[in-house]
Amino acid sequence: MNEPILLNSAIKGVVFGENVKVVQPVNMYGCSIGDNCFIGPFVEIQKDVTIGNQTKIQSHTFICELVSIGNDCFIGHGVMFINDLFQNGGPARGDKSLWKKTKIHNHVSIGSNATILPVEICSNVVIGAGAVVTKSITEPGVYAGNPAKLIKK
Repeated sequence: MNEPILLNSAIKGVVFGENVKVVQPVNMYGCSIGDNCFIGPFVEIQKDVTIGNQTKIQSHTFICELVSIGNDCFIGHGVMFINDLFQNGGPARGDKSLWKKTKIHNHVSIGSNATILPVEICSNVVIGAGAVVTKSITEPGVYAGNPAKLIKK
């Protein structure tokens, strides 16, 4: 019987602002976290991610490379950010040239279990729980559904 290779979650190479609270276990590496942020348990934040000031990331959220989140944002439980659209019919398998960026501006709240594809979301937006954001959002308001659509200005 073979033994597995065991890896531990860790915080490595993270630039933290002032007064950041992190509830372990988390896996964070090569990212930047602004002042007065909260990071819940079971969160993964990958390298080259930037999180602005006063932003709260709830438990079980995955923030992949190439994501930027602004100031005073709320990211609910179990939110998934995607940077690989499987353009060649499957995973990019390390070909990062196929990955796309996501930019979340300021004062954006994303409900639990939402999925955010590579898009840009303007400031002052609420994304409903379970929504799937497939296209950039350029108008403030409340968005919900799959795909996410404006339901309230």
